[in-house]
Amino acid sequence: MNAVSHRAPAEEAAAILRGLGVDLADYTATGRAVHSPIDASRIGSVREMTAADAKAAIGRASSAFLEWRLVPAPRRGELVRRLGDVLRANKAPLARLVTLEAGKILSEGAGEVQEMIDICDFAVGLSRQLYGLTIATERPMHRMMETWHPLGVVGVISAFNFPVAVWAWNAALALVCGNPVVWKPSEKTPLTALAVRALFAQAAAGFAEAPAGLLELVTGGAEAGAALVADPRVKLVSATGSTAMGRAVAPVLAARFARALLELGGNNGAIVRPSADLDLVTRAVAFAAMGTAGQRCTTLRRLFVHGEVYDALLPRLIKAYQTVRIGDPRDESTLVGPLIDAAAADAMDKAVDEARALGATVHGGEPVGRGAGTYVRPAIVEMPSQAGPMLRETFAPILYVLRVDSLAEAIALHNAVGAGLSSSIFTQDMREAETFLSAAGSDCGIANVNIGPSGAEIGGAFGGEKETGGGRESGSDSWRAYMRRATNTLNYGDALPLAQGVSFDIG
Repeated sequence: MNAVSHRAPAEEAAAILRGLGVDLADYTATGRAVHSPIDASRIGSVREMTAADAKAAIGRASSAFLEWRLVPAPRRGELVRRLGDVLRANKAPLARLVTLEAGKILSEGAGEVQEMIDICDFAVGLSRQLYGLTIATERPMHRMMETWHPLGVVGVISAFNFPVAVWAWNAALALVCGNPVVWKPSEKTPLTALAVRALFAQAAAGFAEAPAGLLELVTGGAEAGAALVADPRVKLVSATGSTAMGRAVAPVLAARFARALLELGGNNGAIVRPSADLDLVTRAVAFAAMGTAGQRCTTLRRLFVHGEVYDALLPRLIKAYQTVRIGDPRDESTLVGPLIDAAAADAMDKAVDEARALGATVHGGEPVGRGAGTYVRPAIVEMPSQAGPMLRETFAPILYVLRVDSLAEAIALHNAVGAGLSSSIFTQDMREAETFLSAAGSDCGIANVNIGPSGAEIGGAFGGEKETGGGRESGSDSWRAYMRRATNTLNYGDALPLAQGVSFDIG
């Protein structure tokens, strides 16, 4: 690891939180301790909210909805524009806090806050584009149209790996669509949520149309989250986490006919064809598989390499894995920071051991300075077949590599897992690229050509199929999830013709 002197994470986090306007009592509360993955030290503590606390927060948000839904959408967009400006002004300290609490390297922490700014910009433009349709009607002197209205309270349950960006994807759209937000952050990363709440308060200060309760924050564990999911006043729950979490959340929402926007597991794959640019592949795979220490939902976990280029590509990847800088994420030269905690390392060890038992050859995967924080060298695992741990997601930097002979074989193996989030193909053959993007190709919500599966932009709807949940967040027409649709028919004549030629004359 790099030997660079830094302030203690607790000291640095406290200074940032104070500077961003967070009350001392909020990050030193009696309740749940928060630890930095950098050195496993305690950097704060937050209140352990109960189901009753969550219900009270939902009540405040419900009251806010009655006012906010009546504010014109462009004015709602103005509040989000102000939020974007506040984020711009505070990008550096908020990004640093992401690094301290989530362990992301500096550029990734900054990138996450930039993503918040980008979605605010997107949502501001959207606030003047919440279009309905004028629909052709068969009845004379009638007009039929489609209108969109605010949905209600939106619940957001976010994960540790993107502690603030995922909230922003949902909140920026929810707010311009006329909905308050109740946010349950990961219990591992609540301090960044406290900071965002304080910044939102700055944006809302002096904005006359912004009611109290527009952003509510619920910190703690499963009890508070379960209350958010079960409350009938919450009309949509956007939940990011494991497939197991989704299986618990979805039936509860379905039972009360609420909307679910689920972003769950992603056992993402990429295919390397004989025509691929191997220099490009090496760079793309390095980021996609090792970025965020393998703790992205879009992390590359399975690589299917054609036999013609397997022996040329693998040494390049092994060299990159052996030489990548691992260490304190606050160091400019670090590319791989810590795992979120020791449990993540244990899960990685278990998966690698299981692969070895199946005959795999493992390169890397060993601890690096473990003790103060959990640092591991990313692992390349050459598999004899797609089996065992390769069929499931382990949230750690493990890249399973498999030799394949044909594109058809690679696509079949790629699609033969439960998750369906993100995917890639590396090829210079247009026919292969188009096949991969066609109905006969990748079955994922995201399919890329000559870039890795990780690193989506906010302009495209983000989400996946199968066990990934089917939800879509951010760009495209994702705003529709946060609104309810009404079909309206207006009769401006003095007759009453019925559709489909129905006659019902009571005269």
